[in-house]
Parts: sequence; structure tokens; C-alpha cells
Amino acid sequence: MTTLAPTMTKDEIQTWIVDMLHEMFEIEKNKITPQANLYTDLDIDSIDAVDIVVKLNQLTGKRIQPDVFRTVRTVQDVVDVIATLLQADEKA
Repeated sequence: MTTLAPTMTKDEIQTWIVDMLHEMFEIEKNKITPQANLYTDLDIDSIDAVDIVVKLNQLTGKRIQPDVFRTVRTVQDVVDVIATLLQADEKA
């Protein structure tokens, strides 16, 4: 899996997240919509969420703060967190 580039659009990040969740948890891609709740719709548990954060940290080269990820509920929330992280990097 490729690393995320600071210039990626939210649509590109969305596609990347879908691929990542499909690879990591064998979730059908058609179920991974922006509105899908990670916990109730995709059956992600707290251990899985930690695995997602670790993977995102590796692939972005950034550290996602645990309190930030605690507010994440949907796939769109994940996309927004990553987009914000990448944009902060671009402005630095």
C-alpha cells in the first residue's frame, strides 16, 4: 500500500481508506461508504481501531492523537482527520 501524499484530495483519501479497510478487515468495498459507521456498520472494534491508527500513522508519517481518533465515528470522519493532518503538513 502506498503512503499518503500531502496533495491528495478527499476523494483520493476516501478511495485509499476503502482499500485499506478492505485489505485489513476483508470488508466488502460497497459497504464502506462515507456515511458508514465504523463500529455499528463495519463491525470495527476498539482493537481494530487501534490497528487502523497504527496503519495510518505508518502511512502518513504522522502521529494521529488518540483523543482525535476517539471522535471518529464514520468513514468520512477518518477521511477528514487524514485530510486535516496532510494539510497541516503542507502548511508547515
